[in-house]
Amino acid sequence: QVQLVESGGGLVQAGGSLRLSCAVAGTTFPVNTMAWYRQGPGNQRELVASISSLGNTYHVDSVKGRFTISRENAKNTVNLQMNVLKPEDTAIYYCKATVSPGGEFWGQGTQVTISS
Repeated sequence: QVQLVESGGGLVQAGGSLRLSCAVAGTTFPVNTMAWYRQGPGNQRELVASISSLGNTYHVDSVKGRFTISRENAKNTVNLQMNVLKPEDTAIYYCKATVSPGGEFWGQGTQVTISS
């Protein structure tokens, strides 16, 4: 059974940094696109950043220059380095992985809170 285990959330002051990690376990099939989503209070879940198996990345405009997504294919791990954090970055952050074959899988979410 495929599981995504997230870590690294927490409470920091505005301007600070956090690093989120997500490890995919329970599969020997290739992990294709990996991504981070977030859902803030009263908001819909939105895509924050994604990375393909070849390392091609996408970052939503609101985090460009502050967040960086990366992955370690040998460990089936995806990371999100978040710098210059703002109160509006407060959200539950979710990891998603696409396994082929297998489908899409989500992590349980990790809370990120930025105080002003």
